[in-house]
Amino acid sequence: MDLQEKVLYKVYAAVLGTTITVVTQKALTSAWKIATGEEPPEPGDPDVPAFQAFIWAISSGVGIGIAQLATTRYTARHWGALGSKPKPRRTTFKV
Repeated sequence: MDLQEKVLYKVYAAVLGTTITVVTQKALTSAWKIATGEEPPEPGDPDVPAFQAFIWAISSGVGIGIAQLATTRYTARHWGALGSKPKPRRTTFKV
C-alpha cells in the first residue's frame, strides 16, 4: 500500500470510527433511559451511587469497545474488497 492509500485508509477508518462511536453512545444512553427511566449517571459526580456509576462505566466501555472492534474489522474487510489490504496492527504491551 503506497502513502496515498495509507492516508486515505486512515481517514476512512477515522470517519467511520467516529460516526459509529457517536451512534453507539447515543444508543447506549437511550438503552439506559429505557432500562432505568433516568439519564445515565455522571461517574465523577459524588452524589451518584458508586454501584450505579460502576454499572454505567462498564456498560458504556463494553459497548464502545465492541463497536470499535466491529468498525475496525469492517473497515479492513471493506478496504480489502477494494483491492488493497492494510497490514493488521499488532498490539504489544511492554512492561
